[in-house]
Amino acid sequence: MKTAVCKKLFGSLLLINLALAGVPVTQAAIPPADSQGQELPTLAPMLERVLPSVVNIATESRVRVQDNPLLQDPFFRHFFGIPDMPPQERQTEALGSGVIVDAKHGYVLTNNHVVEKADQITVTLKDGRSFRAKLVGRDPETDIAVVQIKADNLASVPLANSDQLRVGDFVVAIGNPFGLGQTVTSGIVSALGRSGLGIEGYEDFIQTDASINPGNSGGALVTLRGELAGINTAILAPGGGNVGIGFAIPINMAQEVMNQLTKYGEVRRGRLGVMVQNLTPELAKAFDIKETHGAVISKVVQDSPADKAGLQPGDVVVAVNGKPVSAASDLRTTIGLMPVGETVHLEIVRNGEHRNVAVTIAKAIETKLEGRQVNPRLSGAAFSEINEESPEYGNVQGVAVLGVTPGSAAWAAGLRKGDIIVSVNRQPVDNLEAFRKLAHGNGGLLLNIRRGEGALFILIQ
Repeated sequence: MKTAVCKKLFGSLLLINLALAGVPVTQAAIPPADSQGQELPTLAPMLERVLPSVVNIATESRVRVQDNPLLQDPFFRHFFGIPDMPPQERQTEALGSGVIVDAKHGYVLTNNHVVEKADQITVTLKDGRSFRAKLVGRDPETDIAVVQIKADNLASVPLANSDQLRVGDFVVAIGNPFGLGQTVTSGIVSALGRSGLGIEGYEDFIQTDASINPGNSGGALVTLRGELAGINTAILAPGGGNVGIGFAIPINMAQEVMNQLTKYGEVRRGRLGVMVQNLTPELAKAFDIKETHGAVISKVVQDSPADKAGLQPGDVVVAVNGKPVSAASDLRTTIGLMPVGETVHLEIVRNGEHRNVAVTIAKAIETKLEGRQVNPRLSGAAFSEINEESPEYGNVQGVAVLGVTPGSAAWAAGLRKGDIIVSVNRQPVDNLEAFRKLAHGNGGLLLNIRRGEGALFILIQ
């Protein structure tokens, strides 16, 4: 596909060159002033300051070629006498963009989907220098990642306050579309607070008509002042091309995520302990309230921070720390970006009366765990608490296997979806936290498994 694009581009350029052949050349550049001596508007001075802080990101990944799952099953190979075969891999490459936001530490903001599967990350600056980058941390829920390079004479872009953006503000998108190299497009802010698109777990997008194309991911959306307003992330492309609907993550959200990634290497999300839904006109009428926007609390988890603060089902959250809440997604996004231990002030409506409630954010209860977060030998496997839908719920203590990627070490050792791990290295497992502690490290693992009516030991080396 890249080849086809390049051929089309070369053909277009060739036609232009042929059309200009034999035509006298006068002045190629736009004059800096009109005939009356007045300066013409230009973005060039601002871009001269910003462009050095926008980088190209190239990644290399090794992808395992999927064989027939039976060939990865040790019991099948043993039964038919099939010798062990080294896994087949192929190398893939991808291109994206990033923005230097901290020149002192060499921190570069980009999208998670640009670097999530990368075995090697290379950052190329506008001046042509290239550096091997270190992944500091990434957050799939917001699609934000931070990488770090060690280099001198870096330029960083100042950050805007994305909460002050208005629909109609002019913005400029900078990135590396289709691998062509650094490219600038301009447009306006078309909408704010876009959510419910299913692109990310936490959505509060800036919508813009500035052209964003493949390769622009992780690039900069800047204001006319040259301040970073957002990180370009996605486009709506029904026909496969740009139709003028692009989305960027607001820099205020990206900065909150970055602060946790640089401090912990991950985002440690807190919880209120509530289930919420959108306030509809019908619910507003049933609750006999005048408000038309907000998040209705439909359930309060027992002994949660919300329960301890006195929140009740039927309460309508209309503001968080003074910022209006228009929908349930607003509340979820705001709380999901707050660090554990912070006190949040909720404005609620109960029985037609406005009240202010202070709630301290607690540590989120972990319900899912990726094996690679615990032990590299568990890469490709995912684990969870035993939920109420499992036939083992209430009958056995342990951790459930959500899934196992064929070809991974866990798969080769015989671990399968639906297994219940009851012990690690002969130590009993009660929950995910206990499993994390017992399996943490790089060493081999002896797992005691419940599978259906049977039980077995699995050694992952």
